[in-house]
Amino acid sequence: MPINVPIILTWLRIAMIPLVVGLFYIPESWMAIETRDTLAAWAFIIAALTDWFDGWLARRWNQTSAFGAFLDPVADKLMVCAALLVLLDLNRVDAFIALIIIGREITISALREWMAKIGASASVAVHRLGKFKTAAQMIAIPCLLYARPLHGVDLRWVGFWLIMVAAVLTVWSMLYYLQRAWPAIREKAQ
Repeated sequence: MPINVPIILTWLRIAMIPLVVGLFYIPESWMAIETRDTLAAWAFIIAALTDWFDGWLARRWNQTSAFGAFLDPVADKLMVCAALLVLLDLNRVDAFIALIIIGREITISALREWMAKIGASASVAVHRLGKFKTAAQMIAIPCLLYARPLHGVDLRWVGFWLIMVAAVLTVWSMLYYLQRAWPAIREKAQ
């Protein structure tokens, strides 16, 4: 396993998942809900920024690796799924929306693994639809974790609509990847 700054940032993102989740297990007598929500939102924002920054550094410093290419999307999916489960528990996201997003992540991960096994991974390479979906999620989730007005903007409302946009993009991108993979799947299934 190569060790470099981009991979360390990816591991940091994974390590922040228990921090974000753990904040919601702190008793209210120890920490005010507003403080907890603020810390969780900021922790998620920092983790999301490391996602962008580790990829940028890996390309800029020519430190890309097969392990990094594997670990980075795993970290993203773990982070998003954990946050969605917290938001579901807090009744800040609908179960159907969480199921759509988490189900898509599992489906596309399995599809990419299958396509790699049959030598057709290029057909399910990351597409801009997936990037837009990720951007919508990475903005919606901290808004929903914070879930109160900030400078006159109701972030819970913003988060609600952005997570809806993310859910639509989730389905759209899943259908796109499945369509791209279908010829290879059909060929190998015979």
